[in-house]
Amino acid sequence: MVIIQAAGGLGNQMQQYALYRKLVSLGMETRLDISWFTQQGRQEKVYAKRQLELDFFSGVEYKVCTLQEKQALVGKNSLWKRIKGRLLPGSSRIFQESEMYHPEIFDFQDKYVCGYFACEKYYGDILPVLRREFTFPESSNPENQRLAAEILQKETVDRADREAISLHVRRGDYLDAENAAMFGNICTESYYEGAIREMKSRFPKAHFYIFSDDIPYVQKRYQGEEYTVVDVNQGKDSFYDIWLMSLCKHHICANSTFSFWGARLNAYSEKVMIRPSIHKNSQQYDAEQMHKLWEGWVLMDNQGQVV
Repeated sequence: MVIIQAAGGLGNQMQQYALYRKLVSLGMETRLDISWFTQQGRQEKVYAKRQLELDFFSGVEYKVCTLQEKQALVGKNSLWKRIKGRLLPGSSRIFQESEMYHPEIFDFQDKYVCGYFACEKYYGDILPVLRREFTFPESSNPENQRLAAEILQKETVDRADREAISLHVRRGDYLDAENAAMFGNICTESYYEGAIREMKSRFPKAHFYIFSDDIPYVQKRYQGEEYTVVDVNQGKDSFYDIWLMSLCKHHICANSTFSFWGARLNAYSEKVMIRPSIHKNSQQYDAEQMHKLWEGWVLMDNQGQVV
């Protein structure tokens, strides 16, 4: 049995579920461990309050591991198991993600798997299945329906150049000292300027829908008829921003799994997706590897240059 730990925010949970579904599709006995979302399940420092949001999707189904199944792999003292695994590689049944892509996961037996698995290569071939399962319930806010209709209208009126583009700016917890050191100075203003310039070179009359957790910042930053700041979803309802992103034709993503999924759930085969060349500052950019693992994406550095 392979058990995948569910942890983190919505985008990360979707990636862990995506890996779960991929392993299930291969006939592997797989479970999700959702205990991280209970107080007793949190054994590591968490910088933002999170809740299990997978169940918001009406099409998502998964098998939850029992306490006995988990203890069979990690034991009762999982911290010691982690230490032992580092000291004696291969001895532990706990696997911790350390690279962007681990193909060995597909050969695992009796492993407890921890990580965020942002790399699309893990589950890119089952995205059509995931799009069906990540089904959004109908929003009670009529503004979401209005925006959805507006976005889709821009998709159908003069499709040659009048196309809706989502642009995601993540600030919020990324401005905290610990997170800024890890995630800061990647999606700079130069990055967004370069991404907008790239989209305009392809679609001269593009319209940008701006999504952010810092509405006052983006309202000040993006002014003009070519921009619409989406400010109708807060708190739990921010879930619907992913849905609205997915209705857009093309995408400018932050170094955030939230906007990655907005792009992934868009089924349009000719979509243009721009993402930062690295996700966090501890990552060394390897052009050959990144283009292989993120096939079909446009990679842009923090100076606003396609790389």
